[in-house]
Amino acid sequence: MIRKIIHIDEEKCTGCGLCADACHEGAIEMVDGKAKLVRENFCDGFGDCLPACPAGAISFEEREAPEYDEAAVKKAKEAKATEAEKPHTPHPGCPGSALMQFRHDDDAPAATRAASRLAQWPCQIKLVPTQAPFFEGAKLLIAADCTAYAYANMHEDFMRGKVTIIGCPKLDAVDYSEKLTAIIRDNDIKSVTIVRMEVPCCGGLQRAAENALKASGKFIPWQVVTISRDGRILD
Repeated sequence: MIRKIIHIDEEKCTGCGLCADACHEGAIEMVDGKAKLVRENFCDGFGDCLPACPAGAISFEEREAPEYDEAAVKKAKEAKATEAEKPHTPHPGCPGSALMQFRHDDDAPAATRAASRLAQWPCQIKLVPTQAPFFEGAKLLIAADCTAYAYANMHEDFMRGKVTIIGCPKLDAVDYSEKLTAIIRDNDIKSVTIVRMEVPCCGGLQRAAENALKASGKFIPWQVVTISRDGRILD
């Protein structure tokens, strides 16, 4: 029969698993780190999973699909309920890419406040979704992986009060321009700070960020800070 059913774009899927948790019918599971519609007859077409997806990877489509089987869903729920007392096993997606947002008391005395200034998780550019609540109204820090190790006061001087995303274009072997463009274009980003190392390969991160700022069509305050290999700010 032709009916409305969800469609999951695997290229956009970050593997956070939030849609699988939101699907009360059990139609979605995580397979090889990606969300999959594994039981089409369990999908009721109401789309409870849509608002749960931070990457916008889920949409509706009308196509040939088996009829929604309410009886089968009920039976599966009852079977799951019998396992409730067993230790919980999380879905086999990547738990390291599940979204988290942290709150730090910036007004607390230095001796008692949290040392970390990381405001969210994930922070890797490859893992972070292009749209997330923590991006709204954010001051964005785009940092090379090595900067946090080379510059001793990275958290207080650069990460504090910002959403931090990190990457290494040499190790990841990707051009971050497209993803960074989407993050800046599709969210209310207030400013962008790029912190890179002095080594040439870090130029790829800076170029990607600058290209993203241009491609976003927005005029946002931005700056580049370069860290030396022995941990000094060069400019």
